[in-house]
Amino acid sequence: MVMSASLAAPEGDLDLIFVALADPVRRALVARLALGDATVGELAEPFEVTQQAISHHVGVLRRSGLVEQRREGTRRPCRLSVDRLSLLGSWVDDQRRAWNDRLDALEQHLR
Repeated sequence: MVMSASLAAPEGDLDLIFVALADPVRRALVARLALGDATVGELAEPFEVTQQAISHHVGVLRRSGLVEQRREGTRRPCRLSVDRLSLLGSWVDDQRRAWNDRLDALEQHLR
């Protein structure tokens, strides 16, 4: 079996990403940031939670590496980190391939 780049990534990286995405609010923030950069205030608009709660969620996403934040004068827009999403996507693709291989082998065995 050939080891892919995602399997060679530190397990802690994937753990942080999965923990960050375990919360539905954080998944919604990731989905919103997939449409473009936004400040915490802009991210908070559709939610019925405080801006501080959204800041906390953004902090979890930043620590996982899924979100980057930069300064633009007084603004601090957040941006989705495509590289980190690619790491997650590669892991999911590896799992899909492995299960497809197992199911193909089972199908062959049953024939």
